[in-house]
Amino acid sequence: MTATEIRPEDTPFAPLDWGFVLGAAAIWGGSFLFMAIGLDAFEPGVVTLLRVGFGALALVVFPGARRSVPREDYGRIALLGITWMAFPLTMFPIAQQWIDSSVAGMLNAAMPLLTVLISWSLFQTPTGPRRLVGVGVGLLGILLIGVPEASTAGTNALGVGLVVLAVTSYGVAVNIAGPLQQRHGSLPVIARALGVATVLTLPYGLLGVPDSRFAWDSLIACFVVGAGGTGLAFVFAANLTGRVGAVRASLITYVIPVISIVLGVVFRDETVTLAAVIGTAVVLFGAYLSSRVE
Repeated sequence: MTATEIRPEDTPFAPLDWGFVLGAAAIWGGSFLFMAIGLDAFEPGVVTLLRVGFGALALVVFPGARRSVPREDYGRIALLGITWMAFPLTMFPIAQQWIDSSVAGMLNAAMPLLTVLISWSLFQTPTGPRRLVGVGVGLLGILLIGVPEASTAGTNALGVGLVVLAVTSYGVAVNIAGPLQQRHGSLPVIARALGVATVLTLPYGLLGVPDSRFAWDSLIACFVVGAGGTGLAFVFAANLTGRVGAVRASLITYVIPVISIVLGVVFRDETVTLAAVIGTAVVLFGAYLSSRVE
């Protein structure tokens, strides 16, 4: 293999890559808490609309976000706006009506596993046996997290299912984001994708306004999760995906569960079962196996 044939998936992490990992993970780990605070006053659709709207506004202030993008990539960017933002960011607030923020964060740890499956099955990314074993191990962990939560009430089961759907959508999105980032950079791609997501989430957001009430803490929480979790963190993740590939970029989710658990317990008095903690550890071990370079 010549230097020009080396894939992003085959290069070691540089210090900047680890900076992108830790930065995005810290921001997204806290986003579940901020969404829970937003839901104290706003309906789920309002939380999603404010999140993607604030995220879009946070990025358009940067001149790089306004760089032109060839028209032939508009469709891929629109698909990215759906799979990475509009759909999953709608699912999470709905799900968090019925499950704790810490549980949502723990289930989010399944992203590397689903990314491997989707990269292999839909995008023909070479996948060795160790990665597939890791997926199997991780799926066992998902059951340990989700089954106790889902068995307590029917609505809990629906919340768990919606989070899994959202994380699956993330697995599709990171495979789309990598090539776009490599061609055009993160800012113009993510800013346009957020614009698409804002338009798509507008009807559901407006529908929830009459049943919402105004509260400063909820509005500030939505601003933080929007400007940080939906603006800056997506730029970090897109940069990382372009540098190291979709599968290894999903390593961001290694840190997210730890942050979401600590914040949920400290600030929301949430309880975490032993099975969920063990399940998270199993998921992360499976993600480690599936995300390593073969």
